[in-house]
Amino acid sequence: MAGNSQRRGAVSKGKKGPTVGSGGKNRRSLEGRGPTPKASERPYHPAAKAAAKAAHKAATTNGRPGGRPPARRKPAGETEWIAGRNSIVEALRAELPITGIYVASRIETDERVKEILAAAGDKGIPLLEASRQDLDRHTENAVHQGVAATVPPYDYAHPMDLLDRAADSGRPALVVALDGVTDPRNLGAVVRSVAAFGGHGVVVPERRAAGMTASAWKTSAGAAARTPVARATNLVRAIEEYQKAGLFVVGLDAEGDVLLPQLKLADGPLVLVVGAEGAGLSRLVREKCDQVVSIPMAGAFESLNAGVAAGIALYEVARHR
Repeated sequence: MAGNSQRRGAVSKGKKGPTVGSGGKNRRSLEGRGPTPKASERPYHPAAKAAAKAAHKAATTNGRPGGRPPARRKPAGETEWIAGRNSIVEALRAELPITGIYVASRIETDERVKEILAAAGDKGIPLLEASRQDLDRHTENAVHQGVAATVPPYDYAHPMDLLDRAADSGRPALVVALDGVTDPRNLGAVVRSVAAFGGHGVVVPERRAAGMTASAWKTSAGAAARTPVARATNLVRAIEEYQKAGLFVVGLDAEGDVLLPQLKLADGPLVLVVGAEGAGLSRLVREKCDQVVSIPMAGAFESLNAGVAAGIALYEVARHR
């Protein structure tokens, strides 16, 4: 029949009505909205905002737009820069191992600049021209006066290497360990005293302590070129290793058990431990010492910096030897 020409259940085009098999309801409403999205995927949820912030931070370098890293301290082992005319003149006179001198274009010369250029020629140190902007960047905006120089990273020895050096010398080992000394000038002064009184080297902790920077090199007055400095990951452990090797450990502290002239261990293999001015020896280091001595002084409230105290103690040890 013409009126029955349409298939059963079909709905004529344009006619509103239920979808076949839907039970009288729309299929989409039956499907629902799916599982509940995670909190981090909901745009206005605090977790989503935190995730977006973290993603933005990861898209920059150290959280700084444009990829500009923050100012940082130079890690150990990185090239050291010396800035300023006087500093470079003193470094050249102290025989620091300078690897290059950078001079700003159109620099106004004076006697110091002339001495720097002449010394560079005599020593075969490369001279390079640099812009003042480059000098600012390399010296971290120090007052360079148009001149800067580079010093290679110091090649630290291992603490036990100092015992090999003592064995080669044929003399009882004499090592100075610095506990908490953070001024590189004090380190340089100690290196100089160790060289002067026949010591075999200096040990410094790896962390929270002065390292062999350009300032330490300069203060050592060239002694750093012939006196090794060793770096210990853990100073207490290094002291224990020295004790196992047969060395006595003597701490230098204002509240020592005996006065320095009464030291009976000076003629044997010795580790002399010097603490920071004011703070003295740390508790763990002091407990490892076989003896703690003090330097007699006229003023009861006077104190000596590490460089001076080490020099006095090394002289007394050398006198006993």
